[in-house]
Amino acid sequence: MNVVGMIVEYNPFHNGHLWHLTEAKRIASAQFAIGVMSGHFLQRGEPSILDKWSRANMAVQAGVDLVIELPTVFSVRSAQYFATGGIQLLARLGIVSHVCFGTETPDLAGLISVAHALNKKNVIRIMRENMKTGQTYAASLAAALALTTDAASLAQTPNNLLAIEYLRAIETYAPSLQPLPIQRLSANYHDTGINASIASATAVRTTLLKDGILIPGSPAWKAVPPGSAKQINDLVLLGKAPVTLTALSDIILAKIRTMNINEIAALPEVNEGLHNKISAAALQATTAQQLLFQIKSKRYTLTRLQRIIIYALLGITKEKLSAFDQTGPLYIRILAFNDNGRKLLKEIRKQALVPVITKTSQFLTSKQRQHKNLSTLQEMLAYDIAATDIYMLGSPNHQWKAGGQDYHISPQYV
Repeated sequence: MNVVGMIVEYNPFHNGHLWHLTEAKRIASAQFAIGVMSGHFLQRGEPSILDKWSRANMAVQAGVDLVIELPTVFSVRSAQYFATGGIQLLARLGIVSHVCFGTETPDLAGLISVAHALNKKNVIRIMRENMKTGQTYAASLAAALALTTDAASLAQTPNNLLAIEYLRAIETYAPSLQPLPIQRLSANYHDTGINASIASATAVRTTLLKDGILIPGSPAWKAVPPGSAKQINDLVLLGKAPVTLTALSDIILAKIRTMNINEIAALPEVNEGLHNKISAAALQATTAQQLLFQIKSKRYTLTRLQRIIIYALLGITKEKLSAFDQTGPLYIRILAFNDNGRKLLKEIRKQALVPVITKTSQFLTSKQRQHKNLSTLQEMLAYDIAATDIYMLGSPNHQWKAGGQDYHISPQYV
């Protein structure tokens, strides 16, 4: 059977995602679709606007058969590690035949040529030299690739960059997976306006935060499937959403203010004296946004800095990530499924290279979390649990701020 996998965030699920899902199943001739989805913290270093179970539920309502959580230690990473974690997890399911991803340019041959070039020593060397001068990763990559391939321009947009990293990961970890690029429709990744039925997730979030809800009949309402629109508004009215970086400001500042210089220096993506700047800025800033803009520069993009403060918030260190990168994802954690997903799970349990988790306490109890002698799997899972516990503190209504939700909420059967 053909099973198409997708690495997603669904923040929130909108019509562009629905189109991508439909096209993925069509061009893969797939009977089933699986989404590997980020949990409560995302690749751009911010909390998801809705909780992970609600986002997974929306996806399954729209036709995804099974949604699996991408462990936090990969979901909050830069493109290379985010993509690698997602591809490794899809491969370890043992049943996925195709992987489909959105791009600005569906030139598979060109994207593959860039992915190959990225593994060349001279390209890596030039990239590192350019980044030392303050160029961003994307600009450094494009400049280095210009010397080795005619397709360098493909690496200058967010989704193409991710696509290239997916292809690199497929070549290294999952050569049996067939890549399927799909060109994005209408809206660009960073668009904040809504002028059609397909809009960017950024635009939907921006409108939701501005208006308070998705106003029935408005462009934002029409940009998401009806079931998703209703569920988003229900969550807002209950005070479960939206969760934002601003809502976590005090916790972030408290965490960084109580870290010493060496602890800040041990955070991933911190180098060249940035730890001193972060420490000083945390004492002056009164919000997470002020902190970010005080330390932002040409060398340190806002996205990178957002990831760094999330690493600090969750207690993620360079040393820990290095260990997790050696193993890749160590479990298959189920968030939501339908009847087809139930069938897939039956096959996954037979074929998978790592265990399936439907009940958290069977792999890590709350008591075990208090001890240091955890296995690598348990340490990885502990970050997911901690991410949820902290995320809940950003809920607008105090009623929903309690921790331990990973132990109480079961996978959603839709």
